[in-house]
Parts: sequence; structure tokens; C-alpha cells
Amino acid sequence: MKVVVTGAAGQISYSLIPFLCENGIFKSNEKIDFSLVEIPSAMEKLSGFVKELEDSAYSNINSISVHDNINSAVEDADWCLLVGSIPRGIVLNGKEIKERADLLKINGGIFTEQGKAIGSKAKDSCKILVVGNPANTNALIGCTNANNPSQKWMAMTMLDALRAKAQVASKLQVHVDDIYRLAIFGNHSPTMFPDLENALLDGEIIYKKINDHDWVEHKFLPKIQQRGAEIIQSRGASSASSAARAACETVSSVENPTRSGDVFNAAILSDGSYGVAEGVFSGFPLTSDGMGNINIVRDFSLSEFAKSRIALTSNELVEERELVKDLL
Repeated sequence: MKVVVTGAAGQISYSLIPFLCENGIFKSNEKIDFSLVEIPSAMEKLSGFVKELEDSAYSNINSISVHDNINSAVEDADWCLLVGSIPRGIVLNGKEIKERADLLKINGGIFTEQGKAIGSKAKDSCKILVVGNPANTNALIGCTNANNPSQKWMAMTMLDALRAKAQVASKLQVHVDDIYRLAIFGNHSPTMFPDLENALLDGEIIYKKINDHDWVEHKFLPKIQQRGAEIIQSRGASSASSAARAACETVSSVENPTRSGDVFNAAILSDGSYGVAEGVFSGFPLTSDGMGNINIVRDFSLSEFAKSRIALTSNELVEERELVKDLL
């Protein structure tokens, strides 16, 4: 099985790649051929990481190749995890990149090239997870330029779902594994909507169990929406280990059947479900049959409050699409 990881010398990949070597992540028992991609200036750093991987003697690794060119890296790939992207705050050409519009334009060029390469050179059955932010619109750019409807493109919202589960579990003093059907709608941004109106604990709706709309609206939602900024403020760097864990959990959720009565979280191309605009990548409640088929769960009942929040994040995704329309 060939697995491509871009941004392979970065913080997220440093945690992600060892996670991917664990048994049970991939349904296939094939050993992994890693194809690791970096920009030319980071290749020496990547070589040091490769030495660590070699020294770890993982039983699941068959081979490791390194590339500074996406076209050579993705040939016959089964999975592509697109982690590398230009982060907000970086200085390019003497200008600090602060605005989301600038970030979208800069990363758009990266994902245009990657999409074309994956669409033409990776397997038609290839699954692609975009981790690099702004992940939803980066996925739209990559998928559009890949122009290969047989491939499955996703953007990561699993980190938001895991954060939400952790907060609910703490509030109700239960284990995270007891929480079912907790879905993230919309963008991986501060407009995302983590839904508790359909999430279940012991067969009962979690929103009713909490029975405190003020806590949900003014504490829970801002906590999940701003958790990334909170971590940056605390540790002086963005969340890396938890993002890697979420990426790995997404791969596992696609590769294996969804547990009965539950959903998993990722952003896929919207077909208009739940009022989300068509043609943007949005988070939805999903299921996988473990055979490559991913479906939106369509039986969620939403209040007017939930619908208004989903409309907000849908509108943001449409605005982002408009900002990169020349790349689509």
C-alpha cells in the first residue's frame, strides 16, 4: 500500500507517520510504502526524520522514499495525506500573511499543482485527506484540479469532532467512547457547528441531557470553535499531536466500517444536504462501509438555531470559493 504524506518534515507529520504505522489503521494487511514530500529547503530535515523511522524498525513499513516533487511522489498512490500548507503568520516577500484571502490564494497554487498530479498519477481508487489549512477550500481546489471523480477527496473535521467529544465527556462525566452521532457541520474554521441536538449518550439526546442552552451557545460552541487559538496561546505553536491523531482517526474511519449507530466526521463535496451550498467541501455526519463507500447520514433533525449556524458556515465556504474561483 502506497501512502503519500506532504509536509512530511513538519510537526504534524512527525506525530502522524508513526501513528499510521500502528496495526488496524488500514484495513489492508499490506505493508506501507511511504512516499514523503517536502519543499527543497526542508529535505535535509526530512532526511533526519527518515533516519528515525528507519531506526524504529516498524514492522508495518516496507519502504520509504523522499521527494521534493509531487508528480514523482504520487504515482500509483492509495492514500494521499496533504498536510503541508503555508501557515498564517509566515512572512513571504517581506509581507506577513495574516488575511484568510491571502492564505487561500497562496495555498491555492500549491493545491492546484497537487490536485493535477494526484488526479492523473495516483490510483483511481485513491483516497485523499486534506489536513493543511484552510482545509475545506484547499480540498475544493485540489479536487477540482484533479478532475478524477473516481478518487475520494476529503478535508479534515475530525479534530473538531474529537475536541467536541472531549468537552461533552468532561461536562457529563462520561467516557468519550460512549458518545455517538456527534457531527461537525461546515468549515474547519471558527464558524463550524458541532451539533449536540442529534448526538447520543445511552440512546438519549445529549443536548437534552445537558439541558443548558446558555452553556451550549456561549461556552461549548466558542470553546470548540476557538480551541486552536487557545492552544497556540498556551504552547506558542499550533496543535500538532492532536491534529495528527485526528488525521489518523479519519483514515481509520474510512478504511473500516462505522460502528453501528454512529457517524464519523470529515468534509466532503456538498450535494446540498442540510441546507449547505452545493459545490463546497463541508463537514457532515458520515458513514463508511469499509469498502470505499462514504455516505452522508441524512436523518438528523435540526432546530432553527442549528440551521442558522449551519447557514453561517455554509456562507463562509461560498465566500471562500469565490475568492479562489480563478483556480477552479
